[in-house]
Amino acid sequence: MNDKFRSVPVKSSEITPYSQYISRREFLKAAGILSGSALLAACAPKVAATVMPGDEAPPAEVKFDELGDPSNTFEDITNYNNYYEFTTNKEAVAPLSEDFNANPWTVEVYGLVRQPKTYGIEDLLSKFTQEERIYRLRCVEAWSMVIPWSGFTLSSILNEVAPTSKAKYVRFESVYRPEELPGQSSPFYPWPYQEGLRLDEAMNDLTILATGLYGKPMPNQNGAPIRLVVPWKYGFKSIKAVTKIELVEEQPSTLWNSVGSTEYGFYSNVNPERPHPRWSQASERRIGELKRRPTLMFNGYADQVAGMYAGMDLIENY
Repeated sequence: MNDKFRSVPVKSSEITPYSQYISRREFLKAAGILSGSALLAACAPKVAATVMPGDEAPPAEVKFDELGDPSNTFEDITNYNNYYEFTTNKEAVAPLSEDFNANPWTVEVYGLVRQPKTYGIEDLLSKFTQEERIYRLRCVEAWSMVIPWSGFTLSSILNEVAPTSKAKYVRFESVYRPEELPGQSSPFYPWPYQEGLRLDEAMNDLTILATGLYGKPMPNQNGAPIRLVVPWKYGFKSIKAVTKIELVEEQPSTLWNSVGSTEYGFYSNVNPERPHPRWSQASERRIGELKRRPTLMFNGYADQVAGMYAGMDLIENY
C-alpha cells in the first residue's frame, strides 16, 4: 500500500468526550442541580421550571424510531458531526461549513447502466417523492443518535438508470473543493471521499439519499445538499455531499478502507461482536444520555438486512 495512504489512527483526543460535549442543562440535571423541575411543573403549574440561559426550544414535534427511542434534537444533530473534509473537530464543523456553497448542485449517475443521467438537486427534489425516515445512526467511535431524515430510496434512482447485468457494486464520490473544504488539504487521506455498497445493499429499501432532516433542507455540516444514509452500517459509510454514483463490476475502493484496512472494512456493518482494534463495539453512548446502552446487531435492522449476509463470516467480512 502507498505510504501516503497508510493507516492514520484517530487519536483519543480527537474523539470528543461526552462530558465535554453535553450541554450545561443536561450536565446540571445529571448533577442534581435541576432535580425534578419537569415534575414540579407538572404537579404545580404555577411553579416555573428552571430555565438556563441559552436553552434551545425543543422540536415542535417529538419523533420516535420504531424502537420507541426519541430523536435527538436539531441542535445535537447539527453541532456534533464527523466531517473530515472540514475538520477532525466535531464541534467545529458547523461554523467551518457556513460558507460552503451547495447550490447549484448536480449528481451524475453512470457506469454499467443503460440510461446514464445527470440530475440537478432541484430535479431530485421534485422527481422523487421525499419521505421521512427516522433512523438510528451508529458511529464507529461508539456514539449514536436518532435522526429524522427526509429523502428518497436509492433504489428509485438506480431503477431509473437501469443497471446492466454486469453491475455488482455502487461507487459513490463526494465533492472535491479544497478551496471550500479545508480538511481536503490534508495529505493523509485519498480525496475525494469515496464509498461503496454491494448492489443488493444499495437496492435495499432502508438505503436512502437524504436531502434534509427535521423537515428542513440538509444543513451544510450534515452533508448538504444530498448524502447517503445506510442505517445498519457505521456512519462513515453514509457519504456526504454526493456528486457521483457509479455502477461497477468490481468492489470499489473506499476512503477509510484505504487508510486503515484492518480497522475499517468494506462492509462496516454494525456488529457488537466484532470489536474495533482499539475499542469495543459492544455498547454505545447515545448523545443526550449519560449511560451506555448495548449495541444492536445491524444497529437493530437485522430483520430487514440480515438475509443479505446469510452464510458470510461477519467477523472476517467486517
